[in-house]
Amino acid sequence: MTTEDTARSIFVTGLKNAHAMENQALSIMKPQVSRIENYPEVAARLDQHIRETENQITRLEELLDSFAEDRSALKDMALSFTGAMAAMGHTMAGDEIVKNSFANFAFENFEIAAYRSLLTIAEHGGFSASTAALQANLDEERDMAGWIEQNLADVTLKFLSLKAAGETAKV
Repeated sequence: MTTEDTARSIFVTGLKNAHAMENQALSIMKPQVSRIENYPEVAARLDQHIRETENQITRLEELLDSFAEDRSALKDMALSFTGAMAAMGHTMAGDEIVKNSFANFAFENFEIAAYRSLLTIAEHGGFSASTAALQANLDEERDMAGWIEQNLADVTLKFLSLKAAGETAKV
């Protein structure tokens, strides 16, 4: 296998992994947003990011098509399942909104790292036609991570306030 073949193989595997990762993100966010009652700003931002994520998946599919590669249905299914289980795991916690915020921030940073790695491979492996789509995905992930970071204190304080008032502090 040549260096070029190796770079292509690693890049395509990374694209398939990113596709599965974005499907996992949807399986995490959709149940969260459906449960939110007391945090409309979080629900609105999750709704926006769900739409962004759907567009990210489309961009990844277009990249995979340009390499004449299919998505990995098994990876997509496995990560979607684990995402749904992760989202369900927090539903029993009394501080679900806070735990979801932590998990979402961590996941966004995982996605940022994945796209930075893919961009590095694209730039050094000769796949420059892929960089615009990957950069668009990276920018959206950075925006979402930034939003979570900027709003974590407000979400936490609202949670504390609702709990202190004897409210259920529903997600």
